[in-house]
Amino acid sequence: METVLPRQIGVSAPVITTLTIRVVILVIMNTIKAIKNAIVCLVLLPRFLMAAVMFWLLDFICIRKKVFFRMKEQEGDAIDPPLCISDSNRLFSLESLKAVWHGHKLDFLKAAHLGHGAPNTEVVQLEDQRRSRILDYAKDKRPLILNFGSFVQQNADIADSVVVYIEEAHPSDGWMSTDAPYQIPKHRCLEDRLNAAQLMHLEVPGCLVVVDSMENSSNAAYGAYFDRLYILQEGKIVYQGGRGPEGYRISELREWLDQYRRRLEKSDNLVIHV
Repeated sequence: METVLPRQIGVSAPVITTLTIRVVILVIMNTIKAIKNAIVCLVLLPRFLMAAVMFWLLDFICIRKKVFFRMKEQEGDAIDPPLCISDSNRLFSLESLKAVWHGHKLDFLKAAHLGHGAPNTEVVQLEDQRRSRILDYAKDKRPLILNFGSFVQQNADIADSVVVYIEEAHPSDGWMSTDAPYQIPKHRCLEDRLNAAQLMHLEVPGCLVVVDSMENSSNAAYGAYFDRLYILQEGKIVYQGGRGPEGYRISELREWLDQYRRRLEKSDNLVIHV
């Protein structure tokens, strides 16, 4: 009786080489990603720890009242939104620390920088849910105000503005704030984000509102979390506000627009002698 040996299936050398190369590339990419994350952590850790200590101290009501009282005394311009937190809000918590770390990381890795090209990220229009891009709202050489925060309508005769609604800073199922006008949970889908943006639009019916994609591409590119102000002109960033809430300065925005208005008036009044 003859013994039938199992047939061996051979693998050609080129196939093995290709698989080896793919594995090596994957390992290299994962290593680079791990190194990048480690560097980001090392850079952000000191400022994150400072913020964590500050939050812990501000949870003592006596310290919180003294700090905010001094901040009110030092406020230069009344048009800037005041930084106030009710006594019932707890600052030092796991959810708050996650939000602070998220904001620091987005700010550090953002693609938007003063004097450079503006990221042309995708957004969704609130009215018809049509997808568009940030620079679609820029008109010729007119400045375009990008407002990742509260509605501000200023100098409409010389500049256009658009409010970009991003992920909730204080969702009801995350770092909740009793100071928020609405208790909105985290956005699970685009419909959730559009519905939440409708609430803001009802309070400011005259403004153009778009929402960030669920990939949070605009938020990531502009480091907009919690809120932030930008001015774009001819595809470049000509004004970049600080990261909110403490860096959200409407007074700086107004000053830039006032200077731009004076430059326009000077240009219009220029007389050329031949």
